[in-house]
Amino acid sequence: MKLIKHISLILIVLTTSLASAQVSFEVKVSKKKLGVNERLRVDFEMNKDGDNFNPPDFQNFTVIGGPNQAVSTSWVNGKRSYKKTYSYFLSPKKRGSFSIKQATIEIDGEIYKTSPLTVVVTAAVNNPNAQNSPETIADDNIHLVAEVSNTNPYLNEAITVVYKLYVSPDTGVSNWREKDNPRYNDFWSQNIDIKNLKVQNGTYKGEDYRFVILRKTVLYPQKTGKLDIEPLSLDVTIEVPTNRRDIFGGRLMTQGHKTISAGSRTIHVKELPQAGKPADFTGAVGDFEFNVITSKSELNASESLQARVEVKGNGNLKLFELPKLTLPSSLEVYEPEHTENISTNLNGMQGGISDAYTIVPQYKGKYPIPSITFSYFDLKTKTYKRISSGEIVINVLDGPTNTTASDNNIASAENGKQPVVVNNNQFAYIKTNTSLTAIKPNHFFKSTGFWTGLLLPLLAIPLAIVIRKKKQDRDADVVGNKIRKADKLAKRYLSEAKKALGKKEAFYVSLEKALHNYLKAKLNLETSDLSKDKIENLLKSKHVEKSVVLEFVEILQNCELARYTPITNVEMQQDYEKSARTITAIDKQFK
Repeated sequence: MKLIKHISLILIVLTTSLASAQVSFEVKVSKKKLGVNERLRVDFEMNKDGDNFNPPDFQNFTVIGGPNQAVSTSWVNGKRSYKKTYSYFLSPKKRGSFSIKQATIEIDGEIYKTSPLTVVVTAAVNNPNAQNSPETIADDNIHLVAEVSNTNPYLNEAITVVYKLYVSPDTGVSNWREKDNPRYNDFWSQNIDIKNLKVQNGTYKGEDYRFVILRKTVLYPQKTGKLDIEPLSLDVTIEVPTNRRDIFGGRLMTQGHKTISAGSRTIHVKELPQAGKPADFTGAVGDFEFNVITSKSELNASESLQARVEVKGNGNLKLFELPKLTLPSSLEVYEPEHTENISTNLNGMQGGISDAYTIVPQYKGKYPIPSITFSYFDLKTKTYKRISSGEIVINVLDGPTNTTASDNNIASAENGKQPVVVNNNQFAYIKTNTSLTAIKPNHFFKSTGFWTGLLLPLLAIPLAIVIRKKKQDRDADVVGNKIRKADKLAKRYLSEAKKALGKKEAFYVSLEKALHNYLKAKLNLETSDLSKDKIENLLKSKHVEKSVVLEFVEILQNCELARYTPITNVEMQQDYEKSARTITAIDKQFK
């Protein structure tokens, strides 16, 4: 009897141990001692799928990547092995001894916790991280380069900075964001829009690379001497090959994060030569044409004309002033209207600028507009050039005669007519405000608004009858309502996946979660208890067609495999549409 009791006690202990050993949830770190300039990888691993994963608060660390999810399933001697991992990449903020606190997850209705870990952060090390880490591999295979068109320009001469991201054929970049933008102090700058990023083939230091142009910027130096162009920094998500392969033999990729910089560039800006500089030079540098154009040369007094001073060409069009017109005092001149029609490309600013003067002559006569000059520095010949507009004469044909001699620029006018004496009070009796009353009053009775308000309710009655009839027909359409309900259900479950289109990892995690949630709602079961075979049998038992069931299972397999294989945006869109179509079909056939 005692022997039986002992055996029973041993069996109870072994059963309890085996039950507790079935679920495993633990934390692993890439290293427990690292330099302040190194990065730490933290993995939370479980051998059974769960819900409501809650990571710890990574105090004293900056999260630079994650959470990245990885799921693996294998069969050995008929026994299934499952592992799911949440990975984070951390960068320490300072030196010291820090704790990675507990993470929690819910598995089969129970809460599991990881044990706290202590990590020691030391001073910076000379060789941060392992040589085969994604970050280290990126140092040799990913480069951000700033190409400057001219490192020794003149003051106000256009130069371009083109930022290119070079990636070796064995490495990939899935995403990037600008971390630190250059401010271009002491430069006038303008970015050139790049609508579509295009991958091109090229060479970097004699080796074959792929590259993409991320940014183009035009700069005009505003100071002479040594000027620094601040670097552009990117936070890049990199993909590097591993020694593992998928079930099709393709090499699996692993992700990492890396901050890369184009580096600071220095240029030496030359002063414009002093020899031969015109007195009226205002800083124009480039290749220009200069004109003064009038809208008309003959008119009557009190009529108006426009005189336009314009400069066209290629150069620093926004960075200098146009010469001013000098006109006789007998011409009334308004403030000029400045107009710019400029486009910027890799050759700098191109187009034209102009000042338009509105001129109104008061008296009859001939009025010369004196010649004005425009000076600029020609980059082709490295010399100054002056362009003269030439004299323009405005002939006022009809109007009062000016008898004063105060304006020496006025040509002689015809005599024999009495001058018009202008009285300052000549407009004193003109009222500036009006108070008008309609002669024939407008009554509301029998007006358009009256008849509209009277007839509109009557016309609305047949419209309401038609709408009600349409609603009754729609409610009676059982098949159509079922199809619309199925489409609405598919869109609700797949809404999160649709938001993540274009982001491979997030998209397939959301898609898999949507399919699992759909099964939970439809079958009233936990998906952690379901294998693909069980899902297939349950759906078939609900009278779902075999082809639809196989398509649903195929989508679940794609979600598992897609995280480890390169996937295009087109393939993600196809998987999304196939999921929506399959959910709709299941919902219509489900009984």
